[in-house]
Amino acid sequence: MPEGNNTRVVLAERPVNRAPVEGDFRIERVPLTDPSDGEVLIRNGFLSLDPYMRGRMSAAKSYAEPVQVGGVMPGEAVGQVVTSRHPAWRPGDMVLANTGWQEFGVLPGERITRIDPNLAPASYYLGVLGMPGMTAYCALLYLGEPQPEQTVLVSAASGAVGQVVGQIAKIRGCRVVGIAGSDDKLAFVRDQLGFDAALNYRDRHGGTKDLDTLSREVADCCPDGVNVYFDNVGGVVHDAALANIALHGRVIICGTISVYNELEKRDIGIRWMRQLLVKRARMEGFLVFDHAHRTEEFRHTMAGWLREGRVTYKEDVAEGIEAAPRAFIGMLAGANRGKQLVRISQD
Repeated sequence: MPEGNNTRVVLAERPVNRAPVEGDFRIERVPLTDPSDGEVLIRNGFLSLDPYMRGRMSAAKSYAEPVQVGGVMPGEAVGQVVTSRHPAWRPGDMVLANTGWQEFGVLPGERITRIDPNLAPASYYLGVLGMPGMTAYCALLYLGEPQPEQTVLVSAASGAVGQVVGQIAKIRGCRVVGIAGSDDKLAFVRDQLGFDAALNYRDRHGGTKDLDTLSREVADCCPDGVNVYFDNVGGVVHDAALANIALHGRVIICGTISVYNELEKRDIGIRWMRQLLVKRARMEGFLVFDHAHRTEEFRHTMAGWLREGRVTYKEDVAEGIEAAPRAFIGMLAGANRGKQLVRISQD
């Protein structure tokens, strides 16, 4: 059992109807906890930062319990077993676990997943081989059902999920259009990921374009309509996509990051029932937990695409657990360039 302290990030205050600030978090240093029978102590190497964590900061009712004020911020990490009191785990094993925003975590052995760092970099298990990649894979293929030559529109196209969605759609023979918030992100999805077109939802002042402007730009990029819209953001971008939905189109609601800072308010926007009726379109929400039975299929397929160079992946790495709040706030504002991670330890 190593001696020393564990540095962790806890929720200090709930941000109610506003964007999080660094004061909503608190850095704590506490003594390391010795694992009990059936538990393991893990030293984290990389921490994943994801938009869903903003929802966990709110007391609003959702699909997961909110983190308590004073509680460790939730999140997945990859790391190495330091001490084990579980027969399935030995010191040195590389693992994926929901340890939260901290340097070390203690969990029951049954709640840990073994990873193979020889298959891909360990950090990929938090991105393209992890929850974001599996979200892209299962939501697009099993809800979106893209067909060759159809148009797939992806919001937050350069993000952890969006960049994978677009590449899978290209593998399936689709025409892919991305929506992002900066010229360098648009260049990334077009030039490096192979999207067919991309548009910027921001105006020249940095705000969000109005619905009429965005709807026209989506129509220009998707002249035959949007067959599959993969929605990571909600808000006016969602409305512009729905205004251009094709006959029998499919809309996948994966994230609503544009309204995460107003979760305590009632979610009211344009009513699209008639558009869905006239176009005989389908809109469905997606949670990756519902597809846990497809994990092996997803990892096998995605690993093959990575080996063949058919899928590439970009990461944005902040250094040190103390950097997690600032990196998280930046990610919610669109400052990240790729999957947002925090490197906690070098070994």
